[in-house]
Amino acid sequence: MILTALDYRPGIIVLLPLIASCLIYVLGEHILPNYREAITFAAAFPMAALVYSMIPAALAGKEIGFTLLEIVKGVPLQFSVDAAGMIFACVASTLWIVTSCYSIGYMRGHGEKNQTGYYSAFAMCLTATMGLCFSANLLTFFIFFEVLTVATYPLVVHYRDEEGTRSGRKYLAYTLISGQLFFAGIVILYSFTGRMDFVPGGFVNTGDIPMPWMLAVFILMIGAGIVKAGVMPLHSWLPAAMVAPTPVSALLHAVAVVKAGAFCTLRVVLYVFGPEAARFCHGSEILAWMAVATILISSLIAIRKDNLKARLAFSTVGQLSYIILGIAILSPFAATGALYHIVAHAFMKITLFMCAGAIFVTTHRKNISEMIGIGRQMPVTMTCFTLASLAVAGFPFFVGFTSKANIIMGAISMGEPFFVATLIVSALLALTYLMPVVLLAFKRDFYNSQFPEKKEANLPMLIPIMITAACSLILGVMPNFGLHLYDLAAMAGNAIFGLSL
Repeated sequence: MILTALDYRPGIIVLLPLIASCLIYVLGEHILPNYREAITFAAAFPMAALVYSMIPAALAGKEIGFTLLEIVKGVPLQFSVDAAGMIFACVASTLWIVTSCYSIGYMRGHGEKNQTGYYSAFAMCLTATMGLCFSANLLTFFIFFEVLTVATYPLVVHYRDEEGTRSGRKYLAYTLISGQLFFAGIVILYSFTGRMDFVPGGFVNTGDIPMPWMLAVFILMIGAGIVKAGVMPLHSWLPAAMVAPTPVSALLHAVAVVKAGAFCTLRVVLYVFGPEAARFCHGSEILAWMAVATILISSLIAIRKDNLKARLAFSTVGQLSYIILGIAILSPFAATGALYHIVAHAFMKITLFMCAGAIFVTTHRKNISEMIGIGRQMPVTMTCFTLASLAVAGFPFFVGFTSKANIIMGAISMGEPFFVATLIVSALLALTYLMPVVLLAFKRDFYNSQFPEKKEANLPMLIPIMITAACSLILGVMPNFGLHLYDLAAMAGNAIFGLSL
């Protein structure tokens, strides 16, 4: 087959942030901060343009991709583009630009050290994320999955203090061990089936693997995904990682790491095992109930947290399990909702974390109880926080409503009333842990002399917050908004179950 230049776009997309990472690291402190950040944007904008250039081909079902090399006979390092991968790639490439702009304001405004290492590791995380999006098989996916783990570690331990080191060790222990179990599952699966390629609807047949082994392989392979996605009881690394700077928290919770875990679960359940085999081995049932427990318990814990980033961290634990539950329901509607919640959660949660960072840099306040009346000093920031909070709770005309409504319809179609009730209750719990922050911020009958004047964060921080908050509303009113992300989610959901749009 003769390949055109356009077929190499997935590889170029993976290569661009890698080049940026290497340039930033090698040049190090020998370049001015402006040049270091210019390198970041010089890679981020072309990467996003290349990603979006592939949307028409993905919608048309055209093949884009190539084999880089054959690691062993019949097992290639291979890239390809499909609807599910495009959704994740569009989100990550867009938010890299937004987060990089925000990072300039945060890292300079707070006088952070180790900025060269920060920008270099951040770019490397995007290399790994893009590799995950466009991996054509399990082995390629595993390689980039582990690269993401290693690349994120310097960001978690950014401050190089005792607390950061302890959190970094916990992060590595959870993610590396689960990653090796994932690899063991891949080897066992390959020995039974002789296949590793991702196929909508999966390639595992119910007769390929004896029942005890099938469930064991399923658990081994989803373990890596649910660890990174923070599914309880494998979640404790995620709140611990909040010791990192706020842009890193945004990366962990919205752009790369937890989304990589959810995306890994999606690939294993719906593109490797498929609905029939996942249901046959009872793996999807176990996964669904773990997600339900996580949604409810994490929401209750979030209510009790006074530290704003800690509250948002447990919110992420619960919100990511919406995706896991949508996958495990094994319905076209629910799969569509799970995929679109990758988009929804990214814009909602990155807004909330960036607001928390703006508050910290401007006022040095971390705890909610210390933010009474802060809305009078930072009205734009707290208005954006309010919009994102309503989106997380699933209010109509916000992006969270679109994704959650699809998951609920999927649960109804499969006759699962308890899952429907869980999603409704969790929306009320989201209001319970987010709206008090808003009410305290805009409280009028309490004079707080510590917030006497209007003073927002610097523009490099404030503009990204406004953009992502606006997207949380726009993508709810117009789910496609010219980018066809909802169409891609529906296309992938229907393809998995052998349906057509």
